Amino acid sequence: MKTIGFPISHKENEYRRAIVPEDIKKLKHPQNLYFEYGYGKCMGIEDSEFSELGCNLAERENVLSQDIICDPKIGDAEYLEKLSKGQTIFGWIHATQNKDITDKIMSAGLSAYAWEKMYNMGRHIFWRNNELAGEAAVMHAFQCYGRMPYETKVAVIGGGNTARGAVKVLNMLGARVTSYSRHTEKLLKRELTCYDVIVNCVLWDVTRRDHIICKNDLHKMKRNSMIIDVSCDKNGAIETSIPTTIDNPIYQIEGIIHYVVDHTPSLFYKTFTYENSSIVYPFIEELMMDDPGNVLKKSCIFEKGSIVDKEIIEYQAR
Repeated sequence: MKTIGFPISHKENEYRRAIVPEDIKKLKHPQNLYFEYGYGKCMGIEDSEFSELGCNLAERENVLSQDIICDPKIGDAEYLEKLSKGQTIFGWIHATQNKDITDKIMSAGLSAYAWEKMYNMGRHIFWRNNELAGEAAVMHAFQCYGRMPYETKVAVIGGGNTARGAVKVLNMLGARVTSYSRHTEKLLKRELTCYDVIVNCVLWDVTRRDHIICKNDLHKMKRNSMIIDVSCDKNGAIETSIPTTIDNPIYQIEGIIHYVVDHTPSLFYKTFTYENSSIVYPFIEELMMDDPGNVLKKSCIFEKGSIVDKEIIEYQAR
């Protein structure tokens, strides 16, 4: 049986948590869970609520010494290089396009299960988080823009969960929305002048060398218009996209506002945490029992420092 540590994220404005007491009650061996002191404080959850269920409260160093480390934004964690060979990480990792993350995991000899790789019958386990990313990005970006959605024309690129979330909020707030897909990229380029806001929600194909919107397309857009890049792939679908933070969410290039925050669900961290906890606890049980099911097995991208995910191997070999 494995122990699992839950550290507090040090990423800027990251308040999402992996699990809450309501779902810990459903686990068979809560005594194998180690939470950093103050883990639930931002959620209004006291340490005593964890300890009363049989969980351990510990200092950060102790938490990070457990067999498995669970942290929603673990790919961005500053402690990866401090972990020991044989430990396992579980959370959003996003190693494919990030060689520095890959190098840290390989150097430390870690195994890794990636939330972004977890699917059941073709549906992403964390589809609601993706939807929330679109919802949150639209709500925050428009505040930065200084305009109400109902006075704008908006193009949304993509047809997945993230795009669905963005479109839902835009429609609720009265924006005039047009959707585009990979099949209508050329049409979008032709119609760029029609929109006040472009929202990119495309899961970028890392093998592509081109972009949906290039730097030299920006001059075609309306003056003072905005790009909301929810997918947040550096120089990906939007050539001029560079990830930003919640504290400093926007910048301008060629007079076009860019919003590229890479963890928008954290803006609504309570919504995320309670929904995520209800989804993730069975997998925490599987990991703790050292008996991963098919969903977890297929999400394993590193084994003891070796890459096992073909997408990472193919992308980083280019």
